[in-house]
Amino acid sequence: MPSTAEAIRPLSVALKEGSAAEHDAAEQSPFVAELLAGRVGARGYTDYLLRLRVIYSALEDAVRAHRDDPLVAAVYDPALERTAALDADLAYWAPEGAGGPDSPAANAYRDRIAAAGWGGALVAHHYTRYLGDLSGGQAIGRILDREFGLVGAGLAFYDFPLRVKPYKDGYRDRLDGLGLGAADVDRVVDEVKVAFGLNQAVFDELSENLPSYRIG
Repeated sequence: MPSTAEAIRPLSVALKEGSAAEHDAAEQSPFVAELLAGRVGARGYTDYLLRLRVIYSALEDAVRAHRDDPLVAAVYDPALERTAALDADLAYWAPEGAGGPDSPAANAYRDRIAAAGWGGALVAHHYTRYLGDLSGGQAIGRILDREFGLVGAGLAFYDFPLRVKPYKDGYRDRLDGLGLGAADVDRVVDEVKVAFGLNQAVFDELSENLPSYRIG
């Protein structure tokens, strides 16, 4: 029989495998499909960025506030923060200002992050957002650049001041080095599933508005 320590999956593996279904579901969003096909106009993309602004502001405030927590400290890195990049992109896509979004989905996401009282829950949201941005998000940025002929303009959100592949490898190593027991690994995985569900709700909300967003 393997020992308890041997039976515990590395956290990075548990997160990837445990949230695979939720990750796949998010990729099937009609809004995402239309966006990547170049059929969502500036208004639709602005509405998406406004929702992200709510989410990342909450996440970055919470992570900074808990950066001395040993779990949060393992992943905390100001270089990942996206709020300023989102502001720059919003200035490009909505130069006259866009106001705040009327988004129950983004507000629910924000409130879940703000209510996180355990460092592992914040790690779950940190992983879901930033590892996604450093993975599929990089491909999304390239597709948007091509489909809209942006030549890099309005895409600061996808531009990180780091070497992506080595950074992701190091991030996963830090997760695996947290030494969480099996029960806490499961708790982090469960919160990642919640995060994906909240993200899916944002996409669903945007998908409902597709008729007014489509171009062409």
